[in-house]
Amino acid sequence: MAKTTEKLNTSEQSNTPLTGKALLKKVKELSHKSKKDTAIACGYYSTTKEKQKRVNLAKFYDAVLQAKGLNLDDNNVKDGRGRAATYRACVHRNGQLVIGANYTQEMGLKPGDEFIIQLGHKHIHLRQINIEVEKEDENHEEE
Repeated sequence: MAKTTEKLNTSEQSNTPLTGKALLKKVKELSHKSKKDTAIACGYYSTTKEKQKRVNLAKFYDAVLQAKGLNLDDNNVKDGRGRAATYRACVHRNGQLVIGANYTQEMGLKPGDEFIIQLGHKHIHLRQINIEVEKEDENHEEE
């Protein structure tokens, strides 16, 4: 009896993860199953050295959302060159603090853009000069 159940489970499982309409269709078919069983049946698992299945629910949920037209990772799109921006920096041995190109590109900064540096207790504020001048000009025009 256990062998037939085992055969049914393996026949429901996919070797490659399903995406798009096929994924949504399979999820709907398996609505009576648990989330983990559905994820396994849709191919969102890996097999350990001990031949145990490790379910990857995060990738499964992301794929379901994407199949429904929701993409939550637009900000983390990486172009394949270098490291992704982490919004952390460290002070180098020579005392310099370097802000990488990922940040300047994301802000649309160009060579020559200037900033005002304001020191706080445990923070540094960088304020772009030409944006502040434009905002001040707009405020004076409104008055």
